[in-house]
Amino acid sequence: QVQLVESGGGLVQPGGSLRLSCAASGFTFSNYPMRWYRQAPGKEREFVARISNSGGITYYADSVKGRFTISRDNAKNTGYLQMNSLKPEDTAVYSCNALIYFSDYWGQGTQVTVSS
Repeated sequence: QVQLVESGGGLVQPGGSLRLSCAASGFTFSNYPMRWYRQAPGKEREFVARISNSGGITYYADSVKGRFTISRDNAKNTGYLQMNSLKPEDTAVYSCNALIYFSDYWGQGTQVTVSS
């Protein structure tokens, strides 16, 4: 079955960096775009970034553009989100997502906390 498993979250000071990973299984990872979303306490889930199946096309929310980089390694069935210059407002649970045959699949999420 389709599985997405995030890792790499944690506590980081403002201005710091983290790299999140999303390990995929149960489907042909290289055939599908991948997205990252986040949800802060008391807020709706918001789009963060998207990458095409080949990795050649990326798209970012304005709030993270220039600070976050989405990438993927299709040989490892893994997607990544490199987060630099982190701000307290980046604090959220980050989840990866794949849309496969009109069905949305989500990982369990990984907590990112930006605080001094």
